Amino acid sequence: MKVSELRTKTTVELENLLVDLSRESFNLKMQKGIGQLTKPDQIKKVRRDVARIQTLLNEKVSS
Repeated sequence: MKVSELRTKTTVELENLLVDLSRESFNLKMQKGIGQLTKPDQIKKVRRDVARIQTLLNEKVSS
């Protein structure tokens, strides 16, 4: 997900997206533990998307 796409979203939309990504991250970790993970690079992508969203939320709060 690109930062420019995320900047156009409202705070509520970002928070909802953050919840969805957190669930996806949990599911990917569970799949990894079981040995059913087909795309190991997906964990890294989701983790970075979570960090991007948290950064934008912090920017909006401090502004």
